[in-house]
Order: sequence, then C-alpha cells, then structure tokens
Amino acid sequence: MTKSQLIEAIVASRGFPRKAVEVAVNTIFDGMVEALQHDERIEIRGFGNFTVRRYKEYVGRNPKTGDKVHVPEKLMPFFKVGKELRERINDGQVDDYDDDDE
Repeated sequence: MTKSQLIEAIVASRGFPRKAVEVAVNTIFDGMVEALQHDERIEIRGFGNFTVRRYKEYVGRNPKTGDKVHVPEKLMPFFKVGKELRERINDGQVDDYDDDDE
C-alpha cells in the first residue's frame, strides 16, 4: 500500500475530506521522521517499534571489480513488528517465537 492508497482508504472508510486526511497522514509521517532523526524510539502499541540502528564504517569490496571500498558509518531505520500485529497477520496462530521484550 502506498501513502496515497492509505489516504484514499481513510477517505473511503471515514468520509473525511481528502485534503484533511492528506495533511494528517503527512503530519504523522513527518513527526515520525523527525523523531527518528533525533534518535528517538517510536512505539505504536499493537503494531510495532521503529528505531534507528547505527552501522560502523568498514572496508567492503566492489563486487564487480573486487577493489576495496570504504563504506562510511550510517544510520538505518529499523522496524520490529509487535506481537499483536504478528498474530493478526497469522490469523491468531501463535508462533514458536517468544518475544520477551514487548
């Protein structure tokens, strides 16, 4: 689902004006990006958590030429699905994965 499809689904299910829904969705996403930029954790109960992981710099190899390539330190967003969402996707089937940190 794309962002525009999400907006259309909300408009169709709730009857809110499209422009108002678009502003609300953009505001939520902008707030999430800003929080992650400030290294804050985002927790949406029943859905999952967004965090930023730091990856140290390293020396890699160009797969085409085999030359060494310096890869700088980088930050990557990471999403960990919540137990409730995982169970809903699996039609309520409980899997063997025991997630103690939720």
